[in-house]
Amino acid sequence: MGEKQNKSFQLCFHGFLKVDFQGSRVTSDGGLILVRELDEHLGLSQLIEQHLTDSRRGKNTQLAMADLLRQSVYSRLAGHEDVNDAERLSQDPSFRLIGSKKTWDRGAALTSRLQSFETELLAEPENLAGLRTINRELIAKAEAMDSPQRVVLDIDSTEIPVYGNQEQSAYNGHFGSTCYHPLLLFNREGDCLAAKLRPGNVHSADDWDELLLPEIERQQKHGKEVVVRADAAFAKPEIYEALEQRGVNYAIRIPANENLERDIAELLPRPVGRPSSRPLVEYKSFLYQAASWKKARRVVAKVEHHQGELFPRVGFIVTNLRLPSRAVVRFYNKRGTAEQWIKEGKQAVKMTRLSCHRFRSNEVRLWLSLIAYNLRNLWRRLALPKKIENWSLTSLQQRLVKTGGRLVKHARYYWLLLAEGHLTRRVFAAILRRIWALPLPAG
Repeated sequence: MGEKQNKSFQLCFHGFLKVDFQGSRVTSDGGLILVRELDEHLGLSQLIEQHLTDSRRGKNTQLAMADLLRQSVYSRLAGHEDVNDAERLSQDPSFRLIGSKKTWDRGAALTSRLQSFETELLAEPENLAGLRTINRELIAKAEAMDSPQRVVLDIDSTEIPVYGNQEQSAYNGHFGSTCYHPLLLFNREGDCLAAKLRPGNVHSADDWDELLLPEIERQQKHGKEVVVRADAAFAKPEIYEALEQRGVNYAIRIPANENLERDIAELLPRPVGRPSSRPLVEYKSFLYQAASWKKARRVVAKVEHHQGELFPRVGFIVTNLRLPSRAVVRFYNKRGTAEQWIKEGKQAVKMTRLSCHRFRSNEVRLWLSLIAYNLRNLWRRLALPKKIENWSLTSLQQRLVKTGGRLVKHARYYWLLLAEGHLTRRVFAAILRRIWALPLPAG
């Protein structure tokens, strides 16, 4: 197994206790085996073969593309986002077992091999496009099993701070930091459907059409009803018009102004009498046409009076939904879950770790993190028992993925002996049953 024969340690407080380090036989990421079973069922191997091109020659081809991509993705799944971690993970039983049989005995890739894979091979234009396709097709496999007729799309941007001289990083006054400013598109199940890494100083809504319009076209080809939610950064007439031309409903927050407040003037004064301990909430729907709009559109206003606050809290949403005002606001407020998914991606798969100098290499790292994020999110919503299906991605990492185990090789089989903690035999069996019960995706 490649283990050095070092002397064990005997401790003073317990004369019959000895300690040894057997990294090639012991793992702390035993739960990854369940994610590997799910990715096999979803056909990740076939997607890698179809959409990634191997330009390597000679001895560089000793490790298959699928093995290298899985090592990169699963490292992030387990919280090892730094390529330097590959040096010790190459002999970790879990990372050997998630690869092909060739890696079971010889081990996974070392740091130098994995780094060149991520920063050079995957940075080739056709492979970068392939990563985007793999990510979307992986979600499509799940959609083919169970997809609602109504698809809700949440588009949002976020900040990824940088601390060096990375290409195209720039100071962003809104965030107050030097950063990248990626654009992300989610569905309401929490899957990240598309993304684009952008320089730090671009507007939040820049390149919205590159992400949103192809996804709308894709969903409508499958006969789906599409609804879009977005915050005030996307309150642009060209976005409204593009969605209306395609028959897409939307609920987009718009910034307050004097004209809007004039239309709800009767709701702004505090009601006479002793204020209630509960907020007083009122709604109003009206037609409004800004100077840059070609036609009037429906705007829903929400006014909240809170005890101890001098001025009301006011919000405006432009929409073409035919719902009561209160229902429109409730629907829009669920957009906040997209911000929670972004936060989970930053914490659970470290998608903010874009430390390469080249912009293209950082694009690759972002996509590897997003594939890891989506794979774990699919694991959560397709395979977990009901008692734990609402766990955050961070909880899944800490409680299920981080499971100790020992690898034992016999003549015919490899045995992975797992410790029972949060991942018990019963939970392990329940997850496997749910994976095996999933209908095989088409294609």
